[in-house]
Amino acid sequence: MAVADNAYSRLVAWLKILLPLAALAILSTLFLFSRVIDPTQAIPFAEVDVEALARDPRINTPDFAGVTEDGAALTIKAESARPDPINKGSATALKPILVIETPDGVRTEISAELGMIDNAAGTVLLQGAVQLMTTLGYRVETSAISASLDRTSVMTDGQISATGPLGALTAGKMELVLADPASNTYVLMFTQGVKLVYDPER
Repeated sequence: MAVADNAYSRLVAWLKILLPLAALAILSTLFLFSRVIDPTQAIPFAEVDVEALARDPRINTPDFAGVTEDGAALTIKAESARPDPINKGSATALKPILVIETPDGVRTEISAELGMIDNAAGTVLLQGAVQLMTTLGYRVETSAISASLDRTSVMTDGQISATGPLGALTAGKMELVLADPASNTYVLMFTQGVKLVYDPER
């Protein structure tokens, strides 16, 4: 029994020496084989150019909503918007979509390549491959459309081509206005050299 106790004591004594030496050996290998750290190689946390954002601030997927004086719901969405550094309260929007839902139940959607929003003047100008579509079946194409933000008023700034319930037409101007406030009646008016190709199948 004494021999077993002596063997156990010797094992414990040796382990007290070997285990700390093994720990030191492991630590030394960590320092010997560790990779040299290059402080210039920063970890890329995000693919964002902070300096570019500071120079050119913008808002991604902006969404503006409001109600006009005559009760129409108005929303503007875009891929991005940049504030005008000179004209406070103004912004330029990329690929904007303007939606107007009038109290009579008609929905009008206008899309464009570029939009300029002027909050001070209460207007938005849509330019570049402008398309207007309504739930009444009209589809209008033009180069530019201006709209009011505080009342239902949409007007083209140039010639239009359109298709509708009666057929295809061209005109020098188109307007969406409130025709009768008492009955909440809104109309699309085509003026200035209107030419209609009537399609009886429509």
